[in-house]
Amino acid sequence: MSGPALARAAAALAGVPFRLHGRDPRHGLDCIGLFAAAMASCGRPVQVPGGYALRLSNPADWLPDPRSYGFQPADEPCLPAPYLPGDVVMLSPGPAQLHLAIRGPDKCWVHAHAGLRRVVLQPCLPPGELLGHWRLACSS
Repeated sequence: MSGPALARAAAALAGVPFRLHGRDPRHGLDCIGLFAAAMASCGRPVQVPGGYALRLSNPADWLPDPRSYGFQPADEPCLPAPYLPGDVVMLSPGPAQLHLAIRGPDKCWVHAHAGLRRVVLQPCLPPGELLGHWRLACSS
């Protein structure tokens, strides 16, 4: 699996309805569900939490270690920034709130937008403090 393949898989889910704790594109996705569905579409299914509190103080309770999914922090020597297709970021849009977005193809961002009630492609990074930036490991 490559970053561009993950980017295309995520972008293909644009328009899927938003659903809190959603894990199936046929019924709706939240941001973690979008990540899981895109990974599965690339042939690398992952286990993500199915339920969680709306307010979280510990990101590890929400998203297991990205290394277990084949990702590395994007600031490691073989993973130069800036953002590349397939990169995954964790944001904090508000106090004790967490959100994932995936860098899509053509420099867009793919994420499950609760306000618009669907998975969207947008030209800029969703708002929030950047808490993490991961990229598929060099050997992937």
